[in-house]
Amino acid sequence: MLPQEKLDLILRRFEEISARLNEAVEPALFVSLSRELAGLEGVAAAIRDYRTQTAEVDGLEAMLADSATDAEMRGLAEEELRAAHMRLEELEQQLKIALLPKDAADEKSAILEVRAGTGGDEAALFAGDLFRMYQRYAESKGWKVEIISASEGTAGGFKEIIAEIVGRGVFARLKFESGAHRVQRVPDTETQGRIHTSAATVAVLPEAEDVDVDINEADLKIDTMRAQGAGGQHVNKTESAIRITHIPTGTIIFVQDERSQHKNRARAMSLLRSRIYDAERQKLDAERAADRRSQVGSGDRSERIRTYNFPQGRVTDHRINLTLYKLDKVMTGEALDEIIDALITHHQASLLADSESQRL
Repeated sequence: MLPQEKLDLILRRFEEISARLNEAVEPALFVSLSRELAGLEGVAAAIRDYRTQTAEVDGLEAMLADSATDAEMRGLAEEELRAAHMRLEELEQQLKIALLPKDAADEKSAILEVRAGTGGDEAALFAGDLFRMYQRYAESKGWKVEIISASEGTAGGFKEIIAEIVGRGVFARLKFESGAHRVQRVPDTETQGRIHTSAATVAVLPEAEDVDVDINEADLKIDTMRAQGAGGQHVNKTESAIRITHIPTGTIIFVQDERSQHKNRARAMSLLRSRIYDAERQKLDAERAADRRSQVGSGDRSERIRTYNFPQGRVTDHRINLTLYKLDKVMTGEALDEIIDALITHHQASLLADSESQRL
């Protein structure tokens, strides 16, 4: 049974916020209430749908319990009741999912980090392919992608590339992409047609705002230097590159892509906040995971999560044993939603199972 008192509280809070927003409130409070309202909108709609359907089921059952109902009406009511019960079960499941605890970072933009792993030049080329996959996927969602820093591979691709993906709900869609991605294919340089295996790692961090992480300026060591290009050539003659070391955690951020020292510093600070915020989240997630029976991966960056097999046109996500024979569409970002939706569904099912077991 769903907790009716909790549902009443949610609806009352939704109506209360809606009324407050129609009044004159200060800008900061307006923003805060608007965010809370947006978070409650989906669950409030799910509660109303569930209760409307419950009332319909109760009405049909009352009709069947009434001895005055004639045979023809009884037959129609029985048929309608079967369909109404099925719909009620669907709405109850949707409501249970809507009531699950929300990840506070889900609505945030994200920092995407892709690094070449084992496999030399082929790993760097694969890292480039992965980055373009996410870039195309982001564009299809209307998100903005901006490269923060990039280190190109000697034969193409990237040894490392870090980008900011800006949009609503970016982290919710991409957070399960963190981990080791493996590729199996015949490199262009392979003359005997042998399949090589290489890897790249992906890290997706929620973009932290000032309010999410409190960084003390006294804890920072900031160095400026000249930006370096390929082969040690100076990109410019001013000291625009920035290296920030967060002394308490030992986190080091280096950014040199912009010619402006001010812009590089702003980007470095943004990346530092996200790294520290992510580390804190990882620690909390690890503590929670110790009590969980199942989850979508551990979030460990070294964990192999997916294999891309080019000769067979196959992509397999090992966490949920999902295999799609549409690798070309996955790599263009077109079919990536199929994998992401399956991962989110699996994660929600795990959370539901945990919440049900806690009630027992």
